[in-house]
Amino acid sequence: MSTQSQTIDESLREELISRPDMILDDRDLMQALIAANERAMGGNIVDLRGIAMDRLEARLDRLEDTHRSVIAAAYENLAGTNQIHRAILRMLDPLEFEPFLRDLGGEVADILRVDGVKLVLESVQNDSDPAIRRLGDVLSVAEPGFIDTFLADGRNHAPKRQVTLRQMSEGDPAIYGESASWMRSEACLRLDLGAGRLPGLLVMGSEDPQLFTPQQGTDLLAFFAGVFERAMRRYLA
Repeated sequence: MSTQSQTIDESLREELISRPDMILDDRDLMQALIAANERAMGGNIVDLRGIAMDRLEARLDRLEDTHRSVIAAAYENLAGTNQIHRAILRMLDPLEFEPFLRDLGGEVADILRVDGVKLVLESVQNDSDPAIRRLGDVLSVAEPGFIDTFLADGRNHAPKRQVTLRQMSEGDPAIYGESASWMRSEACLRLDLGAGRLPGLLVMGSEDPQLFTPQQGTDLLAFFAGVFERAMRRYLA
């Protein structure tokens, strides 16, 4: 091999000498140089420094992945918090019960990005009562004991959680009506409406099977349920 083929352009050589960070900051170049150095040493020599660098690079990659995951989770949590706060502020705007229910199935549902909202109240009355039908499609009245049966979903001794998240093949027609076949996940918020009153249930359904899953945290929805309970107690009083 000629001497000319073993040298590089003089101007490029001077630039690399004056700015070595060009190579140090380029991972691909550094890996190419390390590989060339290992080939030059031959197969009978173990480069402990190269092994250590490989391990450090692998550890750095894992740390970067963890860092990205933590940032993504923090951003998602912040976005979820802002979403719940906006929904609560919109929910508290109406001063009367009818606009409150109308907004619940309209702008509040849009802010929460859900495809269906239903408020279920246990009562000895039924949906055919004119006063109840006047309140629109969001409100549904069920017989006492319906909420526990609905949340148990066929299981015996199911724990009574304030928030239940679950996926499903389709929704319950008693809750979603004609839209039941489109629902793939739901959030069920059990409501304590005060002493002497039967419980209530706020159900939010989505066509997205991943919007509500049992693995998700429920703190924000529990906070939303707490505010909703207090608003309902004000109207019921």
